[in-house]
Amino acid sequence: MSTTPADATVTGLVNPYEELEAQLRGYTIKPADLAYDEARAVYNAMIDRRPAVIVRCADAADVVACVRFARQHSMEVAVRGGGHNAGGLGVWDDALVIDLSLMRSTTVDPANHEVRVDGGCLWRDVDHATVPFGMATPSGFVSSTGVGGLTLGGGVGYLTRLAGLTVDNLLSADVVLADGSLVTADAEHHPELFWALRGGGGNFGVVTSFRFRCHDVGENGVIIGGPVFYDLADVGEVMRWYRDFLPEQPGDLNGWIGVTRIPPVPVFPEELHDRRACVIVWCYTGPHADAERVLAPIREFGNPLLVGLQNMPFSALQSMFDPLLPSGLQWYWKADFITELSDEAIEVHRKYGEAIPTELSTMHMYPISGAAQQVAPGDTAFAYRGGGWAGVIAGIDPDPAKAQLISDWAKAYWEELHPTSAGGAYINFIMDEGPDRVRASYLENFDRLAQVKAQYDPDNVFHINQNIPPAAE
Repeated sequence: MSTTPADATVTGLVNPYEELEAQLRGYTIKPADLAYDEARAVYNAMIDRRPAVIVRCADAADVVACVRFARQHSMEVAVRGGGHNAGGLGVWDDALVIDLSLMRSTTVDPANHEVRVDGGCLWRDVDHATVPFGMATPSGFVSSTGVGGLTLGGGVGYLTRLAGLTVDNLLSADVVLADGSLVTADAEHHPELFWALRGGGGNFGVVTSFRFRCHDVGENGVIIGGPVFYDLADVGEVMRWYRDFLPEQPGDLNGWIGVTRIPPVPVFPEELHDRRACVIVWCYTGPHADAERVLAPIREFGNPLLVGLQNMPFSALQSMFDPLLPSGLQWYWKADFITELSDEAIEVHRKYGEAIPTELSTMHMYPISGAAQQVAPGDTAFAYRGGGWAGVIAGIDPDPAKAQLISDWAKAYWEELHPTSAGGAYINFIMDEGPDRVRASYLENFDRLAQVKAQYDPDNVFHINQNIPPAAE
């Protein structure tokens, strides 16, 4: 527990958080503490915010104490899980930050294909627990992503076509509400809250644990996957083939597509380093006996620069890009949902692919098809169920001096591409873009979400997020 004196920002005492600290199993980090700058840093280094206090919670009771204390003292509340959020919404100036990073336990139930996960877990924690049993829960594409943020936003990932979104596999959640109470939400208990948690973001409370359904993947957790790179000059041919090919494939084949610069890492031939390319990263989770037949069209198509398909544990594919994308890089994100990859859009991708400004800057399109389309738009808060992709343009570089360069590229790319999009965006990929963008991202589900918000958080305590204000009475 921190003992460093702090300014009297709450109660007038030398240590205004003494009352809160006496209730914690975890500990506080305050601006005068040596650990403060490290604790307030998030994945996106463009974010530079100074909370009043960061509370490293050890359990749900600590979270309850934080919510009650913040409300008693009229403090802003921010909630931090993995810290991956594009807009850095896990920290906020002058706020009490509920930091869940100490809450990292998992419990696997192999017989029932379930896993219980603490709210501060990263997806690598979940994969570590489940993949040795040959199972996985649908998640994302980078294993350092936090479970909480990704899940509450929907959860698009490698297993989406096989088993749906992460929220389609959420069985229950333990939630600390705005009044400081702890409830379990599932299909039978607090069903409207459970509906809203499945895509409605962090608007409804602090989730201290999740219970997920797991699925068998590959053979004992070993899948076949990896990148296939094509020269950027072939991007039109590749994207047109891909848009027609993938929707016709079974759910155990998935692949996201992007434009990129081939990373200068030893696993790739030196002559390809930094070459502008179109890439498809494939994931086949079906029987290995069928792999040659299923993957033959991929191996035979076009003139690839490199075919990197190989057997690997699912967790290896999930973590493949982690070393390239450590915490602390400069990020600028722009995003859209895409229902049709038009020829017009392909030309925009070619144009801005040629202009990629830095080694790590990129564009990705992640499929929302297969099993994800079998859920009706109103069955969960995540509304975009008509097929297509969640697209993201990310300007990325370690150098703060290039922040403007990568931001300008991402903005220009998005502005030219946006007229070809479906309008809204995957909320896990958007920054601070205003209430109209949030509303557009929920389609007809927005008004119902506002009603649930009014029931469970009428004072909008949890508003440092892609906010859904409570409906007026």
